[in-house]
Amino acid sequence: MKKVLLSIFVLFATIASAQTTVIDSILSGGIYRNYRVYIPASYTGTTARPLVFDLHGYTSSAIAEQGYSNFMPIADTANVIFVYPNGTLDVSSQPYWNAGFGAAMDDIGFISNLIDTLLTQYNIDANMVYSCGMSNGGYMSHTLACELSNKIAAIASVTGSMTTYQQSICVPNRPVPIMQISGNADGTVSYGGGGGSMGIDALVNYWVTNNNCNPTPIFTNVPNTSTTDGCTAEHYLYNGGTNGSTCEKYKIIGGGHTWPGSPFIIGVTNQDFKASEKIWLFFRKYKLNQLTGISDLQNADKITLFPNPATNIVNIEGENVSSVIIYDLDGRVLIQTQQKQIDISALAKGVYSVVVISEKNRSVKKLVKM
Repeated sequence: MKKVLLSIFVLFATIASAQTTVIDSILSGGIYRNYRVYIPASYTGTTARPLVFDLHGYTSSAIAEQGYSNFMPIADTANVIFVYPNGTLDVSSQPYWNAGFGAAMDDIGFISNLIDTLLTQYNIDANMVYSCGMSNGGYMSHTLACELSNKIAAIASVTGSMTTYQQSICVPNRPVPIMQISGNADGTVSYGGGGGSMGIDALVNYWVTNNNCNPTPIFTNVPNTSTTDGCTAEHYLYNGGTNGSTCEKYKIIGGGHTWPGSPFIIGVTNQDFKASEKIWLFFRKYKLNQLTGISDLQNADKITLFPNPATNIVNIEGENVSSVIIYDLDGRVLIQTQQKQIDISALAKGVYSVVVISEKNRSVKKLVKM
């Protein structure tokens, strides 16, 4: 597996230079965390665009995941920004995500900080932020559905699951649409569960119940257009959930620990459909404000900073403000307060991100310190 992933890294690195990929980092949890952002050629910054996180698997990396899932053609066509963060190293010095494993690394905080940072750097629709991932990245996407449902509208997991511990503490405050794609011959993350992980059917049923979907799915066989890939696929749609939410499952009969439709074949890889296309078609149906009942997540017309630019004092004007957080452009929290009049005299001259949290809304504003 590592040799195959290395091949993906090398092959993708040779073509990545021709793509619009920005490599950057932010300070989160006391350490610098790096990531890649793919900007489609059609992005101009004049219209707010969706943002999709694509999280790599255990031992993998952001650049390998970018090539393996191959969302770039979709990003270019649909004008979607994709971000590929890197996890941190575990005790075995392997990249991973802390997806309900009880480790100390705050990956939820990192993703949350990264969302806030990207909202200040690009014109992103905060109601259209999504997460998907492969294997450990799929586990992490389920973790975000549990713990960051105020920012992530919907998630998809390819060959991932949820730990039984994560499920025991998972209390999303709204329906979270999920798509699960798994092979029933997966030798890494067992379809039937075990080893501290939920079985895939139980996992999907958990979200079906959470979303109040119809427990009887609409079943279809995916057309077997590739007769030489060694597997077939089934599709299960659980509709009728609260606020229009659904759950979907693709069960790959004979499929392994692989990403369907990937240009890189690792073991038994289904080629009857492209997981990346199905994931985006699933995501684009959902907006966070529709799932939460909040009319405007960013609430931009109700929150005002003044004066702006400011030198010593900045005032926050808006109703029911409960918290204000000021970040620098590296994602570091510089000021966190409940006050609506804030002393910024100690800040250096420059541009800052101000996140204003109220009872039902989260507004992201830019502040210029003179």
